[in-house]
Amino acid sequence: MASPFPGMDPYLEGDMWQEFHERLANQISMQLLPKLTPKYVALLSKRYVISRPSLSITDTALEKVIYPDVGLIRSRISEVATAPYAAVATPDAVVETMGEEVPVTWVEIRDVAERRLVTVIEILSPVNKTGDGYKDYCQRREMLAQTQTHMLELDLLRRGQRLPSSKPLPPAPYYAYLSRGPNRPQTAVYMLPLRERLKVLPVPLLPPDPDVTLDLQAAVDDCFALVGYERLLDYHLPPPEPAFNAEDQAWIEERLAAWRDRTGEQPAS
Repeated sequence: MASPFPGMDPYLEGDMWQEFHERLANQISMQLLPKLTPKYVALLSKRYVISRPSLSITDTALEKVIYPDVGLIRSRISEVATAPYAAVATPDAVVETMGEEVPVTWVEIRDVAERRLVTVIEILSPVNKTGDGYKDYCQRREMLAQTQTHMLELDLLRRGQRLPSSKPLPPAPYYAYLSRGPNRPQTAVYMLPLRERLKVLPVPLLPPDPDVTLDLQAAVDDCFALVGYERLLDYHLPPPEPAFNAEDQAWIEERLAAWRDRTGEQPAS
């Protein structure tokens, strides 16, 4: 079995996103490694975003990013006074709302000889598409833009803020952004439609070496083949927010009906 959808599965944007995010980063690395050897290597790297729940319906959730040197040690709030939390006064007590540490994994391509950072492949997550996490991510992009490091950014989430652009982009549910070091500030933007397979994307290296390719659809398909997300996602419910327009929603329902007929999956009673 596999996903009912030819490209990105919109149901992954719900509860399974965090698991899928890390799995996809690993599959991208595994796909690229044979293409890069012996001169380059594709390594996984990780940072932690501390996401705090908002204190009211109008508050914006706060995020703080941690870049660990080796790992992250969790500490209780009573032991570390600087640990992130939000205090809410009530008539009887002060309720402390702890922040949640959300890992964000990305792929770094480095040359083996000098360990130089050549290309960063980012997979955007909800924590860096909202609130202070979005601002932090944009600052990280600006820092990388001051170097010759290439950036390939994959936005496979419909919700949250899109990356800043000098002009409006054609509408699409998903995007990929490729910023080559020597070509900045120009950025190539790839629209990734709902009803099509995800694209094969170029991954630049150091000159004069030619680009290698990332088959993004193959990486997503490999995640499904390994984990079997189709067994874990509830296709009987509407897709996660934001809602699709009527035409796309009708297409989604048609795809799911055909998938159930093909697989024998029974609709919810």
